Amino acid sequence: MRSDTPDVHTVVHLGHGIHVQEYAGDDPPVVLLHGFPDNLRLYDRLIPHLESRRVLAVDFLGWGASDKPAGYPRTAHDQTAELAAVLDALSPAAPVVLVAHDASGPPAVDYALLHPARVAALVLLNTYYAVSRTLRAPEAVILYSTPGLRRVARAVARRVPRLDRALFTWQVGRFVRDASARATLVPALYRDFVAARPAFWRLTADLPSTLRDRRRRVPDLARLPVPVRVVFGARDPYLGPRVARELAGWFGVEPVLVPNAGHYVQVDAPAAVAEQILA
Repeated sequence: MRSDTPDVHTVVHLGHGIHVQEYAGDDPPVVLLHGFPDNLRLYDRLIPHLESRRVLAVDFLGWGASDKPAGYPRTAHDQTAELAAVLDALSPAAPVVLVAHDASGPPAVDYALLHPARVAALVLLNTYYAVSRTLRAPEAVILYSTPGLRRVARAVARRVPRLDRALFTWQVGRFVRDASARATLVPALYRDFVAARPAFWRLTADLPSTLRDRRRRVPDLARLPVPVRVVFGARDPYLGPRVARELAGWFGVEPVLVPNAGHYVQVDAPAAVAEQILA
């Protein structure tokens, strides 16, 4: 497995810096995209299994080591534009394998619909695209995406950090089934999350309109001229097998369900996910 140190890039988009870690290797590059409430740390256990491939791990604006501009909208549309900026800067010629998880599903799929020639393959990990009866949102997402309720929740998070940390630890802890990974990853993600709260609040507030808007694009997915693989942790209590089957059906493919892996499938089963990416 690889042990090389990544090169670090800052891609400027609308005057703000997007943090990207690049690992050397063969094309097509594998581009790793995170959801919420996390960042590129989510792929630390997966990257060593991609030893033969060039890898670009991205922090969207507002998250991780990227800039956190005040007032930036941080919607799925904005993340699609951020992804385009990264690929224009770091992979202008070689098509890429897009690996999307959770909230990065819509921007990754949208990018593939807009620029199919730039995408060698699309790998979707425990994610979503459009409104559906199979979706079950995590409790924290419901709390911060529901009008009225989210205002109270934000106020409490600002005034009582202890409760904010407890909610994060409980919610994100449910995403990881591997106990050793949970013990190290969840505290690290919370340390990063404190500065990323505005991005989380804006992205969750945008979520209902994101899901409604993309429902009209579902018929386009079956015609997407890009190989698609849907790889889900089968023990995800939120985006589980029913979501995987429906999402895969939209693309006309069969899902791959990884047993004993949860929402953070790349954390619980990195070797199995790498095998699907490299296949």
